Amino acid sequence: MTSVVALLDSTVPVRRKKPAIRRSRVGRGSNTPLARWFWEIDRVLLLLVTMLIGVGLIAVAAAAPAAAVRYSGAGHVVAARYYFWMQLGWMVVSAPIMVGVSMLPQKVARRCALIGAGIFFVLLALVPVLGSTTNGATRWISFGGPARLQPSEFLKPLFVVAMAWLFSLRSKNPGLPFTLISAGVVGSIAVLLMLQPDFGQTVIFVSVWIILLMLSGASMRALGMLGAGGFVAVLAAYFFYPVATARIDKFLFKQGDTFQMDRAHDTITHGGLLGTGPGAGTAKFSLPEPHTDYIFSVIGEEFGLIACIAIACLYLAIVARVCTRLLREEDDFLLYAGAGLVAQFGLQALINMLVNVGLAPSKGMTLPFISYGGSSMIALSIGFGLLLAFTRENPHLKESSYTVRWNPR
Repeated sequence: MTSVVALLDSTVPVRRKKPAIRRSRVGRGSNTPLARWFWEIDRVLLLLVTMLIGVGLIAVAAAAPAAAVRYSGAGHVVAARYYFWMQLGWMVVSAPIMVGVSMLPQKVARRCALIGAGIFFVLLALVPVLGSTTNGATRWISFGGPARLQPSEFLKPLFVVAMAWLFSLRSKNPGLPFTLISAGVVGSIAVLLMLQPDFGQTVIFVSVWIILLMLSGASMRALGMLGAGGFVAVLAAYFFYPVATARIDKFLFKQGDTFQMDRAHDTITHGGLLGTGPGAGTAKFSLPEPHTDYIFSVIGEEFGLIACIAIACLYLAIVARVCTRLLREEDDFLLYAGAGLVAQFGLQALINMLVNVGLAPSKGMTLPFISYGGSSMIALSIGFGLLLAFTRENPHLKESSYTVRWNPR
């Protein structure tokens, strides 16, 4: 009997345990924070901004030798690729910041942005007292050595979120004077910026505020009064604000020092349609700020006008992508925040490109994600991270036909 049982046991196949299936951390079945972020984020928008950052590294590499020559002196020599390596370092720091901000829950992102707006507004108010001066402008707070912070760059995206939150309360408390409150805030910021002076940033803050005001349903009477007030403000700036007077005179009447406009025009047209080739540009060495304000001209010289058009289309694609995504948005705050952030981003890019081609007066404004700058890169990463966070949605929650909706009737 024992031998029979042993024989049967030897003939029964042994079932081996199947190895555990290792699920991908970003697969559709995964519930990790990284997987949820990956499937909820606008991956097309993320791809577009990644392309823009890559273009920026190439552009800074092209402009770095000219900037190094400009900032080298008798006792100080800047390495030819110094600004490229610095920009690469800032990118390594900024990319995780953008991803980290975009992973925040929308309510947490809003709360952090509101707190940050208050902090950087105070820092902006301290710039006239603690700020350091460069090229006649006091816009930075220095922490010793090369470490500097430009509060207005960080305040820009946080200001948009604060205004979006304020205007989103209109439906809950229609009796409060939201227009006057927001006008007081933006007016205070404009005065602080004009004292630096920073006319370009003032234009950005006021323009975004007007866009949000229109989206929030301001009356035609209020908009008309605002337009008239804006016209009077421009006239007053021209007659009583020397910086605006000088720049408008140079742009419209070619009076005064037009060196920057002339050099930018010569550089961007020197490469023709296809460009001189990477590193072969010569006109860029006469530019005043080849790696920051006038990097678009360097791109035109070395990569051609076709490359400039492609970059403009890339910015346009980002703005169009966000606008089409916001067409389905029902939450007032998310609508205002997304529209304001992408409007600010697009306006800054548009103004910089118009300055480089001679269609707008010089404003000292960087090209988003392309121009060199630590404060600019980190602030833009925070702003774009907020934009990705506020446009994030579950692609299956609203569109799936299997979604169960409870009807009490």
